[in-house]
Formats: sequence, structure tokens, C-alpha cells
Amino acid sequence: MARAATTTDAFSAVAEPARREILDLLAGGERSVGDLVGTLGIGQPQVSKHLRVLRLVGAVQAREQGRRRLYRVDGRALRPIHDWVVGFERACTERFEAIDGLLNELSEKEREDEDDGT
Repeated sequence: MARAATTTDAFSAVAEPARREILDLLAGGERSVGDLVGTLGIGQPQVSKHLRVLRLVGAVQAREQGRRRLYRVDGRALRPIHDWVVGFERACTERFEAIDGLLNELSEKEREDEDDGT
């Protein structure tokens, strides 16, 4: 079976753990490839390959500074991931609130039973 292209969308691009780690590092501010290589402990060709994929989906932007290229996160490309996760967050929050309500009711009933001496 052929592998799905990693450059089609942000979901595919961030499926790779090294690319997520790069995004985490870039969330703290602009970094050069050399900085990323030193922090990640993987080779420059691999870091450059991952940055290329992230650039193609629009998750990172690069700017020239002299002979260096500095990379930064562009959150607009990550918006579909955020929107997708928010739906799960909402559903989980509703479930937790329902559980909290049920636990409060059970605690209240238990206190009433103790007060009644049963």
C-alpha cells in the first residue's frame, strides 16, 4: 500500500513526531536550522526535510537573515487541527460536567441518608 503524502495538509504533516517537536521548539520563537539540529539531536538533512514538509503545508514560514534562514510557526495552517480538537474538548467537557453533576447528586443523597440515620 502506498504511503499517503505528508504534504497534503497539516494533519498529515504533524503525524510525524519529529515535526511536532520542531513545531514545539518554534512555538518559542524563531530558530535556525542549526539551532534545531543542536536541540533535536538529529542530522541537518533530516531537520531540513521536516522543515520543507512543514513549509509546504504552511505550518512554518522562513525569512532570510544574512546567510541564515530563520523559521517560525504560522498558526493559520494549524487552525484545522485546532478546530478539530476543540470539538473533542467540548464533548469531553460536557461529559465531565455530567459526571460531576451525578457525583454531586450521589454525595448529596449520601449526606441526606447519613442525616436521616439510614
